Amino acid sequence: MHDENKQSLPESLPENPMQTVDDWLNFAKKNAARPNPDAMILATCGRSGLPSSRVVLCRGLVTDPGYLVFFTNYLSKKGRELVDNSKASAVFHWDQLHRQIRIEGQITKSPKSESDEYFAARPWPRQLSAWASHQSEPIGSMDDMQKKVARTAKKLGLDLAKLESGGLAPADIPRPEYWGGYRLWISSVELWAEGANRIHDRGLWTRDLNMDDDSGIQTGPWQSTRLQP
Repeated sequence: MHDENKQSLPESLPENPMQTVDDWLNFAKKNAARPNPDAMILATCGRSGLPSSRVVLCRGLVTDPGYLVFFTNYLSKKGRELVDNSKASAVFHWDQLHRQIRIEGQITKSPKSESDEYFAARPWPRQLSAWASHQSEPIGSMDDMQKKVARTAKKLGLDLAKLESGGLAPADIPRPEYWGGYRLWISSVELWAEGANRIHDRGLWTRDLNMDDDSGIQTGPWQSTRLQP
């Protein structure tokens, strides 16, 4: 059985890395020494060929068949880049736990039902923000942005005073079509455990992903190898 408290990887690497990925992510959440232990750096690359990266929150890990879920504005810079190039990478790094996970793979949009369910559970200010913000587009000032939020609330017929008096509970605000989830289907995952004298323990797993018109993604078997530090 995998010992989640042990920093090094087992001598014989498991055939499938996804349970270990899940173990490490859950362990980081339970032993968080910082906010947002589910934060990951997401890198995308559009037509320019210039990579860009930002921090997003991993809102789900499905070990079988193996993908991560995150949510964002589809018209944002990352959304536009994913239209041009649907491949992406992500990194989790937990310095206090001496662990890191690197992931590469193929992006697909989440089903609408998945995006609707997540949006409906968000606090109302975040629901409103998703409508008001044209993410990555210019704005003159923060005062302009706050006024835009107020105008958007009025267009949606929202009573801000009533919402504020009720706390942060989700409101009956529909999800914008341009906001929703993505699934990062994992084709490559590297588990990194810090070692003494920079002799780190690294395991790499790779598999093929094939697009399928009927079911989206077909996954191949995992291949594993150990890497030098």
